[in-house]
Amino acid sequence: MSPFLVVSLAAYLATVAIALMYRHRFFAIFAGVILGIHTVSTTLIEPFVSAYGLPFEIAFWYTQLVTYFYFFRFGRVNAPTTAYRVLVSWPASWFSASAFLALPWAITAALGHTPRLPYLPFAIAAFGFLQSSYTRRETRKILLDHADAGPLGRYEHRIRTLVRTISADARPLRIVQITDPHLGPFMSERRLREICQRAVDQKPDLVLLTGDFLTVESQKSADPLARALMPLAALKGRVFACFGNHDHEAPELVDDALRRADVELLLDRAVDVDLPWGKVQIVGADHRFRKREEALQTLARSHPREQGRLRLWLLHDPGAFHCIPEGEADLVFSGHTHGGHLGLLSLGLPHTIVSVATSMPDHGLWARGRDRLYVHRGTGHYGFPLRVGVPAEESVLEIYTTP
Repeated sequence: MSPFLVVSLAAYLATVAIALMYRHRFFAIFAGVILGIHTVSTTLIEPFVSAYGLPFEIAFWYTQLVTYFYFFRFGRVNAPTTAYRVLVSWPASWFSASAFLALPWAITAALGHTPRLPYLPFAIAAFGFLQSSYTRRETRKILLDHADAGPLGRYEHRIRTLVRTISADARPLRIVQITDPHLGPFMSERRLREICQRAVDQKPDLVLLTGDFLTVESQKSADPLARALMPLAALKGRVFACFGNHDHEAPELVDDALRRADVELLLDRAVDVDLPWGKVQIVGADHRFRKREEALQTLARSHPREQGRLRLWLLHDPGAFHCIPEGEADLVFSGHTHGGHLGLLSLGLPHTIVSVATSMPDHGLWARGRDRLYVHRGTGHYGFPLRVGVPAEESVLEIYTTP
């Protein structure tokens, strides 16, 4: 066996064994599966990448070892320093993403063939790494025209500019949505605070937060998230949030941070808000893995539509959109999909790996009957930095309504 294979296997077994002894069984299984796939992929592809010269071989060795170290320390590093991000978190995350993409090349090598362009998955992952490090700022106009779109399906998937169909003096409801920031290796406290400050600077009518605030690395204290969200306190009474799936990993921390930033958390309840734009009702749904339809129907019955108010819903998972009783939501705000992660949006095309492989709404504006759903591409990401062709979103939504 090659030295690279021997060292990788030893590091893999040690990481999983230590996780089992000093962490817990679930994490050991998680690390075993993820690192197992990683180890198989990298050890099969390493000889072909190292053949390009000593710098490639050194880089491969370093990133391989730092990946095992990253998993060994995973969840134990709160508010990592810049040095730790640069030397550990970032290269390990990029390399893990590269190994995932390199699986077809690894299978080719396992079958005894020489894979062509073995460096390509690492280049693609590098592009994804860079695209994951910034958010695209834009203004999006949405027209709620009350047209019946029929069964659940696409509706203006790529939102058009509505200049020709909306009066120039029409006053839109201006909303900034922040979703899936995932405070951690790629979303620092400073970066999220700047995003929140820019949201305030846009002078929106509402700021809506649709969940998944933390990663495992940021679940030790509410302080970093509270500080990051603090600019939103300037809009007290106009900032509302719901939980995402990852928020149930540390609900007390998220609740505490939101409260300290004067963000009102809506977990299966509704509020009425009177704005200069008009009257709005906001219904916030908690995230559930099971019995979603039953829970959302109960929520709708408990908080019936009020005449004369625009009815907005906060629902982290767009896959549950069809569970809301028909006619109960003028506009639903969701996230969760991170825009599909891999796609052709940067080329102006709507296709993503989520839309190709599933029927889940992945980004943009959707409809079922008269109800509308906006799926935000996400402010950050979780796990691999693999936003390839799907930039993170930092947009102002201008909502227009017709009688």
